[in-house]
Order: sequence, then C-alpha cells, then structure tokens
Amino acid sequence: MAANEDTSTPKEKTRLFSRWRRKAADPGPETEDVQELEGLQDIEGSPQTEGSQPAEGFQPTEGSGADNLAKTHDDSSNSSQAVESAVIQQPQLEPVQEQESPPLSAVEDHHKPGVSNDVAHAVVDQDSTVADTDEHHNITQQATADIVEKAGAPAPEDTPKSPKRANLFSRALSKTGRGLETLFLGRRQIDDQLFEELETELLMADVGVEVCTDIIEELTDQVKRRELSDSGALRAALHGIMVDMLVPCEQPLDVSTEQPFVLLVVGVNGVGKTTTIGKLARSLKNQGYSVMLAAGDTFRAAAVEQLQAWGDRNDVPVVAQHTGADSASVIYDAIESARARNIDVLIADTAGRLHTNSNLMEELVKVRRVMAKLDDKAPHEVLLVLDAGTGQNAVRQVQEFSEAVAVTGLAVTKLDGTARGGVVFALCKRYGLPVRYVGLGEGVDDLQVFNATAYVEGVLSENENTDDS
Repeated sequence: MAANEDTSTPKEKTRLFSRWRRKAADPGPETEDVQELEGLQDIEGSPQTEGSQPAEGFQPTEGSGADNLAKTHDDSSNSSQAVESAVIQQPQLEPVQEQESPPLSAVEDHHKPGVSNDVAHAVVDQDSTVADTDEHHNITQQATADIVEKAGAPAPEDTPKSPKRANLFSRALSKTGRGLETLFLGRRQIDDQLFEELETELLMADVGVEVCTDIIEELTDQVKRRELSDSGALRAALHGIMVDMLVPCEQPLDVSTEQPFVLLVVGVNGVGKTTTIGKLARSLKNQGYSVMLAAGDTFRAAAVEQLQAWGDRNDVPVVAQHTGADSASVIYDAIESARARNIDVLIADTAGRLHTNSNLMEELVKVRRVMAKLDDKAPHEVLLVLDAGTGQNAVRQVQEFSEAVAVTGLAVTKLDGTARGGVVFALCKRYGLPVRYVGLGEGVDDLQVFNATAYVEGVLSENENTDDS
C-alpha cells in the first residue's frame, strides 16, 4: 500500500505540472501523454531543443525543481546572448583597424568576459584617437626638427667668416684703394712701368715716403729672385708685405684689467672725439660692461649736451657740470662716482686742442695729474683720436700728444670720406702704437676693432667701388 502511494504521488505532480504548462502555453491539440512526457523531461533536467524557452506566466514555488530549472535556463540564455553579442559586435572594430591598428591590450580587454560592449567600443575609440594624436605629434616634431636642422646647418667652407666686416672695410676704403685695385688687372707683365705706377698709387694713398720705399724695395728683391712671374703674383706679395706692417698694431683694447677702467680720450678739434665716445660706449655695453661717461669738454658750446644725448641713447649715466667748469674737476668727480657705483668702464671726454698750442696741452697734463690722486695708474688708456683725412699731419699729432699725456692707443676715424687711409701704415711704421679702432662710417655700429688683414683687403679690394660723393 505504501508502495502504491509512492508511485502515485510523482504522477500526480507530473500531471499538475503538465496542466499548468498546457494552460499557460496553450499547446493546442497535443495529447495528455505527450505533455506528461515533456513535463518529465523538464523536471529531470534533460537538454532542451535549440530556441526553447520557459512558458510565459510560469511562476514556480520557491525551492522547487521548476525554480532551479528556470534559473538555469535564464543563466544559459544570458550567456548565449553575451557570446552572440560579442561575436556580432567584433566586426565593428574593422574600420578602426584599417586607419590605425588598436593596441593589443585594448583588443584583449574587449574579449575579456564581463566587459560590456560600450566599454569595449570606448576603449577602441580612445586608443584610435590617441594613435592619431601621437602620429600628428610625431609629424610635427619631425617637421620642427627639419627646420631647426636647416637653420643650424653650417655654412659652406668657402663662405667668408665675417662677410659683414669685409664689406665694411671694402666700402670705407674704396677711395683709398681706387688706383691700386685696377693696377693688377689683366695679369700684366712685371716691368719698370708697373713699379712706377705702384709707387705713385701708394704715395697718393698717403702711406708716406718711408713706407712706400720699403714696399718697393721688398717687391724688387722678390722679382730679382724670380719669385714673382706676373702682376697677380705681385699683388699677392704686396698683400703679404702690407699685412706684416700692420699686424704689430693689431692690439684690441682690454678693459677688464681694472675697475673702473678709466679711458681718457684726447685729440684736436673736429676729429670726432665725442661721437667716437658714444659709439665706443655702445660697443662696450653690448659686450656686457657697465659704462659711465664724463663730460670733460667744458669749453665747446653744446659739448655737454651732445655727450648727454649719447648717454640717453645708450642708457648710460653721464657726469657733467656747467659750461666753463674745470675739466679736471669734472673727471675727478666722475672717477669717485664710478667707484661708488661699481662701474666697469669710465670714458672721459676732453676739449679739442691743437697740438701746437702749448697752454692747452698743459691743461691735459693737469687732468692726468688730478686723476692720479685717486688712482696712481689712471688713466689706464689714453686714446688719441685722429682724422684720416689729415694724412701725414696725423703723424705729427701723435708725436705732440704722446709727449704731453703718453698716448697708449689710436682711433682713426672718417676713413670712408678720404683717399688717405694709407696713413695707418705710416703710423704703425713710425710709432708702433696699437690701433684700437677705426671709424668706417657714420652709423653707430661703424666703429670697428682694427683688423690688419681686413684693412689690407679693403685697400686692395677688387670689388667695384663707387664714389659716395
């Protein structure tokens, strides 16, 4: 009896389950046996056919076998949908891969379980954007590198080291070398006529008789030794002789030996002392030195105002007093001020005076004596400014000023306006004083440090020179 009860109970449950299935899904004309068989298969967990789904409206009781069946079926359905979604969405990466292959990490993350499609697409899109940005950045860097490389490319070997300087000297000395530049054209034969023409041109350039004689004798000896074959070789020999004459005078001014370095500027009237001071102050300041000016020319009208204008232009201080004040007193005050303000270079202007006026030359001696009270080495440089247009008269000026204040350096100005630039050879031959600067024009940057080779090349330049007048 008990056995009968055990067999009947499952059957009743099976029929009840089949009845619920039939009511919810409305299976149609199926027989009760077939429905019972399907119900038994569902309870026993047998695999379902593809596309089978639980009946709508079925809500089994908690903890029953039907409940477990529904949960298992839902999990299986969700897993199948996730796999199908991943497979379907994967081809969407192909357009991105054609432009720029996404990083391996992004593809791996996209296929990892638990990563949603939105996150996967976001990762791929972000990687492609970064790739585009990096590619653009690399192209920009490469273009910038090419520009920098071109800008910093070294000049060809045959390019002159200082074309600007060479042009300045050639232009300024065009009048001085006008006759010499045409003398050696055409590869002329070396003869007495060529030497006579050369001697004439050297004297017209105002090199002086002594210098001219030395040059002709040296060239004649080389011809006798058969070292020169034509006018081209003669020009090259002349170039070497002239450079050798000027090299001992090529000694740039060094203002770093003292602080303050006191520079006293002297010269006759109208040679351009004040203008030279203004240009020199500009040059020294560009080199990093602090500069102060002293208006020691208290005699000439508007001399103080002119120097103050240069001070304003170069943004350097100027120590000055009223017109007619004692020049030595002004320079004394300037030295004290320069020391108090830690100035590197003090440039003192003085009134122009003729070297033949003994009283005015004695005033320079007084200025030097007063400066020595503050510094026994001052002035550290006495710069004599000479006008190249005065020719051989400049030789006499050097002698007179050297006797009064012991000139230590020369500045030759206005070379662009005269054909007497050869006087520099006479000065170097006669006194051997350093030529610190040469004035090659009216521009603020036309005061150049003297260079022997550039000077000779300017005199013997074969370039076309034009007359500015």
